[in-house]
Amino acid sequence: MSYRAVPHVDPVRWDAMVAVHPDGHILQSADWGRLKSAFGWSAQIVAVEDNAGAIAGGAQILYRPLPFRLGVLAYIPAGPLFASDDPAHPGNVALWRAIDQAARRRGAAFLKVEPCNWYRLRPDLPGQLQAAGLRLSPQTIQPPRTLVIDITPDEDRILAAMNQSTRYKSKLGPKKQVDVRVGTSADVASFNALMAVTGERDAFGVHAPAYYRKAYDLFSPGERCALLMASYEGRDLAGVMVFRCGQNAYYFYGASSNEERNRMPTYIVQWAAIRWAKSHGATRYDLWGIPDAEPAVLEAQFEQRHDGLWGVYGFKRGFGGQIVRSVGAWDRVYNRLVYAAYTWYVRRRPVE
Repeated sequence: MSYRAVPHVDPVRWDAMVAVHPDGHILQSADWGRLKSAFGWSAQIVAVEDNAGAIAGGAQILYRPLPFRLGVLAYIPAGPLFASDDPAHPGNVALWRAIDQAARRRGAAFLKVEPCNWYRLRPDLPGQLQAAGLRLSPQTIQPPRTLVIDITPDEDRILAAMNQSTRYKSKLGPKKQVDVRVGTSADVASFNALMAVTGERDAFGVHAPAYYRKAYDLFSPGERCALLMASYEGRDLAGVMVFRCGQNAYYFYGASSNEERNRMPTYIVQWAAIRWAKSHGATRYDLWGIPDAEPAVLEAQFEQRHDGLWGVYGFKRGFGGQIVRSVGAWDRVYNRLVYAAYTWYVRRRPVE
């Protein structure tokens, strides 16, 4: 069977493939490209099809200018979505060719890929990337390590897999008079206000309010996203924006007030988000992003560390789940001088 690049990829057709691909991820959805395109990136879907006209594999590539006018970075988050696990498969060969052509036409100095292998074992993947001419990169964009909860069991068994404290706090809604609702577009402003409080309190960067608004507007149709808000006596105390694609659900954004924290609204609303994901057909709930350290180090240090992702790890770990790590970021270099300058800059820039 032969494979060819698709001249113009229909986004609806592309999303249908992403939803059923074994490594499909929301970061490869067309609407994720639209979201990032509204905030400094541009997006392009590259795909290959077989003789029958079915999409066999592909990648959504994001582009943005590099610092100091060094050129363009091409970036594939949670991809490519390969035609086969076999590196020599003709669909994969055709896909890499199409990716290279697309990136070079956009003036990319290099391509960074962060394949999705959080949800199934891919011992073949590093070899596949090396065979395609990529090199392991020290710089990642997405967190390489995460916690994934199996939400196929019934709710009692999901709760039983949590630690005792988290399980107790998650069920406190009625006792603490905390109500959880599935929010509407009108609630995004309240979520943004909570996000501003959270960023200031926990000293981490948050997106502009327009980002969360755009994300909600793009993904809420078809219930691919839900904004869950926890309130007490009419005051919003915490919110979670949860997304889903295929069998996967993702906890990307969460925020909380400084008020009434004794009512445990963050635990209550997180449990509501897990229940929402399960009721909408998800089998996995990805807590999305923990420190990139081995499990023994995580357990030894999580009470002492509060910087970066350590600040949220103590909260996330209580919900159970399996710690998994991707193969990290891999780079394909088109311009060696620019790539050397970029890696020099990345190694020496201040840590925020």
